[in-house]
Amino acid sequence: MAMTKTLSMISRTGRDLQRYNDGCRQVVGCIPYRYRKTSQSCTVKGTQLDDLEFLLISSQKSPRWMFPKGGWETDEALEDAALRETFEESGVIGDVEVQEFLGTWSFKSKSQGTFHEGHMFPLLVTEELDDWPEKTVRKRLWLKFSEAREVCWHSWMKEALDVFASKLPKITKDDEPQTCPFDELSYEQTVAAVSNSNTMFFEEPRINIEANDLTCEELRISLVAKPSLGKLLFNEEPRRKPFFNEISNVANSMFSEEATMTTKTKKMFNEKLGSISIAAFS
Repeated sequence: MAMTKTLSMISRTGRDLQRYNDGCRQVVGCIPYRYRKTSQSCTVKGTQLDDLEFLLISSQKSPRWMFPKGGWETDEALEDAALRETFEESGVIGDVEVQEFLGTWSFKSKSQGTFHEGHMFPLLVTEELDDWPEKTVRKRLWLKFSEAREVCWHSWMKEALDVFASKLPKITKDDEPQTCPFDELSYEQTVAAVSNSNTMFFEEPRINIEANDLTCEELRISLVAKPSLGKLLFNEEPRRKPFFNEISNVANSMFSEEATMTTKTKKMFNEKLGSISIAAFS
């Protein structure tokens, strides 16, 4: 959840709107974190803890370090209060990961002598501001997980940090990508590869036959030149019988016309020859 409301440069004060639960003051805070600017970390899936840095702030009244937190008031939702308190105390903006709510802890304030309930969220920092409401009274410090846990003053905040770490995906050797160079192929893999190649070679002649099929026009010309070709093809490929019947009919029609033309030509030739002979003898 990103901050969408206008940010005020003045921190909220007073307890008029403070929420209580059976006398316990309601407190909400965040564990701000970001990805480290390094090229050394390499993960396969998810995020490793060493890839992250965590932001702690100093107390107003002591040099103790802690995560930002403050009172949850009646005019705001829990996650809105977490965003506001984090901005006011540490000057960072980001996404409150509501679905990764870390939990609620009960503790006693040593300075006030009262019991509190603290609700904690992780917050992925998207912007770190140069100016913020409590800049003059607090310091910021980015640390690795182990360092942040060591310097954090409140034990319940350390527990919240442990919960955050437990929610991160665990990287195992089974998650690492597997490589298989060609010279390390197993026997089964080699057989499978060869079989696939043979399948391709067996299919190649069939493709060539289909590619070399005669077109209708070419076949028609061939039938005129070689009348026996139609019969040969018809006998060898019965599945194409209707097609060759049609071609054969055309060819036969052509042959009949050719024969008719030959008879007429011969008759004309005989008549012409007879006329020539008669003229010669007369």
